[in-house]
Amino acid sequence: MSNRNPWMYTTIILAVIAIGLTASNIQATGYILSNMDGMEAGNNVKVANPTPTQPQPAPTQPTAPSVVGDLTDNDPMKGDANAPITIVEFSDFQCPFCSRFYTDAYPRIIQEYVDTGKAKIVYRDFPLTSLHPQAQPAAEASECANEQGMFWEFHDKIFENQGSMSPEAYKQWAADIGLNTEQFNSCFDSGKYRSEVQKDLADGQAAGVSGTPTFFINGQKLVGAQPFEAFKAVIDNSL
Repeated sequence: MSNRNPWMYTTIILAVIAIGLTASNIQATGYILSNMDGMEAGNNVKVANPTPTQPQPAPTQPTAPSVVGDLTDNDPMKGDANAPITIVEFSDFQCPFCSRFYTDAYPRIIQEYVDTGKAKIVYRDFPLTSLHPQAQPAAEASECANEQGMFWEFHDKIFENQGSMSPEAYKQWAADIGLNTEQFNSCFDSGKYRSEVQKDLADGQAAGVSGTPTFFINGQKLVGAQPFEAFKAVIDNSL
């Protein structure tokens, strides 16, 4: 044993170390790559664009700064124009939190406050185009539906089919709800309401909107897809 070449033992030892390091590197690389995937998704959610900014998950408590001035513009309204409570909603048709609001709190707000004459809802567009490529065209399509007096029917159709949004779908939905399709298609294809949608966006930014959905209840700001109870607290306090 003592007569064997010492270089042989050195070579064997180095080979064992190299194998161990390689296995360690492979494991570490796999860990890093898997966590980069998670980080990429997180970064995509958290990265804020200058205009518009990224919508954040609904906070657990409503925020309530007041905004002075009329935010209603000439946008679609649901409810009695003379209702004491005005709820201005800045929304994005492709936003998942806006869809959550539509499904969860919206029906009860309509039932308990709008249908009873206590509140009216004004819908304003806030398309987050860097995140939702169909937000702007959907908003324009809804304005074309509003031109024929059927904004809210079209609004509901979009949110109920949010996973199928496309220009072709908007034209089909226009037919489904009974719009004059020739008039609707001409309106939509022309981009007639592009500047109107962008005006809503600019007005929202000027009022401090940075994500969707954002609401102003008689000027009091409420951010996110809050539960119905959060809306009820603000509305009842304003009645």
